[in-house]
Amino acid sequence: MSTTGRRAHHQVTFAVLATGVIAFALLQSLVTPVLPTLEAALGTNQSDVTWVLTAYLLSASISTPVLGRLGDMRGKKRMFVLALSALALGCLIAALATDLTVMIIARVVQGIGGGVLPLAFGIIRDEFPREKVAGAVGAISALIAVGAGVGLVVAGPIVDALSYHWLFWLPLIVLVLAALAAQFLVPESPVRTAGSINWPAALLLSAWLVALLLALSQAPSWGWGSASVLGLLAAAVVLAVLWVVVESRSAQPLIDMRMMRVRAVWATNLVALLFGVAMYAAFAFLPQFLQTPSAAGYGFGSTVTASGLLMLPQTIASFLLGLVSGTLAQRIGSKLVLVIGTLVSAAGYLVFALAHDSQTEVLIGSTVMGAGFGLAFAAMSNLIVAAVEPSQTGVASGMNANIRTIGGSIGAAVMASVVTAGAGPTGVPPESGYTHGFLMLTGALVLAALAALLIPAVRRDPQTHAEPDVELRHPEAALVAGGTLVGDEPE
Repeated sequence: MSTTGRRAHHQVTFAVLATGVIAFALLQSLVTPVLPTLEAALGTNQSDVTWVLTAYLLSASISTPVLGRLGDMRGKKRMFVLALSALALGCLIAALATDLTVMIIARVVQGIGGGVLPLAFGIIRDEFPREKVAGAVGAISALIAVGAGVGLVVAGPIVDALSYHWLFWLPLIVLVLAALAAQFLVPESPVRTAGSINWPAALLLSAWLVALLLALSQAPSWGWGSASVLGLLAAAVVLAVLWVVVESRSAQPLIDMRMMRVRAVWATNLVALLFGVAMYAAFAFLPQFLQTPSAAGYGFGSTVTASGLLMLPQTIASFLLGLVSGTLAQRIGSKLVLVIGTLVSAAGYLVFALAHDSQTEVLIGSTVMGAGFGLAFAAMSNLIVAAVEPSQTGVASGMNANIRTIGGSIGAAVMASVVTAGAGPTGVPPESGYTHGFLMLTGALVLAALAALLIPAVRRDPQTHAEPDVELRHPEAALVAGGTLVGDEPE
């Protein structure tokens, strides 16, 4: 129950959840366009300053499934407040940081806030009226892309008007208010999963994720064929296999391997991986492309602020399409919405690859890309929530977000290698590097659309056209979700 003795209205709960998710998403991208500023302010170099991003991704990758599981066991509201508090503490440390080491520590603490995503999805499923769940999950999911886009837009003006310290002071204020609101306004969810954290599995999960993301993030500077990168990748494979074995044999797994084998879950996670490859790479390299001086034969020599404004249509389109995604899914199904959203995003990337000589073309590509993001993010989350029982919502949705983060690390690392191939003595990438890079990302999204076709469809209620919570067309899915098997007739 809430501290007021009655359960808060679900719209109040949604407002608090949305605030926390937006703050987390902002902190994912806020530092990306101003890395050169941080490099100078912290007295470091281009290679080392990338750890400001890498440390955040590593921490979020490890913390997201753990907090999701803890939320299912100990209470989602309690863990949501903890995640917001970690984000706030990390912002405080980052705002006071004057050297790289302290900034990296701050970003690790902020990464713990990655748990806000699975916890928000779980609270929505537990607290909202059934007919409101799909729309709320869709809106929260769209806010992830919107928040990340807003971070790219507002970073420049904040640094220009104030300083890089305010990239963290402003979110800190919002996070403190959100944590207080969550404590006093959000009811504690009644759904609990018995058991305890499988710490050996958590350590193995952390180990293989660290090895994988460290190798991928450093491969452009160390070299893809270097002994360090190859050794880390081999270690990641071995540790991942051990993790799967430990989880499979555990009576209380951190990640239920039986759940992960459900076609609706693994196919949606594959889409998330490929989507992450494309999205994070674009967020990292589009500002760099726009800020390249036109003397290089491409780019517009934009300031940090101007390059952010050129990406504003992406943010607006993500938000608007995310709002209607839930309603659209009730009519045509989340699977079809996901396929459409992924192909729309691919079209936006194709525009960037083939037509980027004018700012109008960039605006068109950004708008189309954002529209696809809004549709696909919402649909992915709805498919995951519908595929598992309520007690596993946090872990399943957390792993989906986690896999998207891993995909982002892969995409950013590979994109860096493609873009910088053939760079001259000045270090400025050739235009062909960006063209090939965005074509590669277009291909990743086309593969994501094909992967989405593997997701089993769900039979909708003929009266409401809504998708049921857990009924899936796959025996394992029905077994795990405790749902009722339905036939394989076309929708």
